[in-house]
Amino acid sequence: MSRYPEIDLLKVHTYSAATRPSKVRTDEEAVPPRAGMSMSEFLSGLPDILKVKELKAIALAVVEARSMGKPVIVMLGGHVIKTGCAPILSDLARKGFIHHFASNGSAAIHDTELARFGHTSEDVAALLEDGSFGMADDTAGLVNAAAKQAQMRGEGLGEAVGALLIEEQAPYLQRALLATCYQLAIPYTLHVALGTDIVHQHPTANGAAIGDASMRDFRILAATVARLGQGGVVLNLGSAVIMPEVFLKALAIARNLGHEVTNFTTANFDMLQHYRPTVNVVHRPVLPGGHGYSITGHHEIMIPLLAATILEEAEG
Repeated sequence: MSRYPEIDLLKVHTYSAATRPSKVRTDEEAVPPRAGMSMSEFLSGLPDILKVKELKAIALAVVEARSMGKPVIVMLGGHVIKTGCAPILSDLARKGFIHHFASNGSAAIHDTELARFGHTSEDVAALLEDGSFGMADDTAGLVNAAAKQAQMRGEGLGEAVGALLIEEQAPYLQRALLATCYQLAIPYTLHVALGTDIVHQHPTANGAAIGDASMRDFRILAATVARLGQGGVVLNLGSAVIMPEVFLKALAIARNLGHEVTNFTTANFDMLQHYRPTVNVVHRPVLPGGHGYSITGHHEIMIPLLAATILEEAEG
């Protein structure tokens, strides 16, 4: 026998699990998929639990925002374009589900190269060794020319890049997010950190023009953010730092100017949940009212799944 005292489990109070409130029920469990099933059947067969419920809530918020005339803003990082998701986002924009795109500079560079050449994403490690990384002059030529045009004409930077892609009739224009936005007359705003993009390595880069055009895009984004209240949606797709920071400042300006930007939905989609998207997109903006969600997964899987869920919610 041990020298130490033991608690007496014979005296614990028990109850029946049959009558206990529980968080998971059999009617919420998954329906096994089968070959040839429709997307609607697949989505309805997912377990109605945790992130599936959140994914459907986000999709429903997008659908309801469209019906109420409230903006849906999609912020994105370059990896979203590199993983082949631009055609999906362009399609959602054409169908009226997205009303404003905002990205860092890399997303626009990848979108531009895919539109013009049908390929993007150089081998950084191999080209860095001899200093040729990022030295594609045709890519830099268009993007830097867009900045100068934007400054001269009083346009946003994303607006000017889209216009130039259309003007030159890029071979893969149809899949280009920048061009789609220009054709639809919806903003694609570019929020550039000087020195972060390969086009800044070139003699054609004009810091004054880039800064002026990107600053104009910040003001355009803030104007859209000001209309988010009572039903709008903000989705951050894969931007870990720049877009969460830009969004928070745009929100502060909108509220400072008296716009009641509350009771809207935010969501962060990324492969990892980073600090700034968590606090600047999911938590802080909706403290006065609204809902914030975090969905973790690879863009090439989660963005098509989100788009399919939005379309099914719209039909349903």
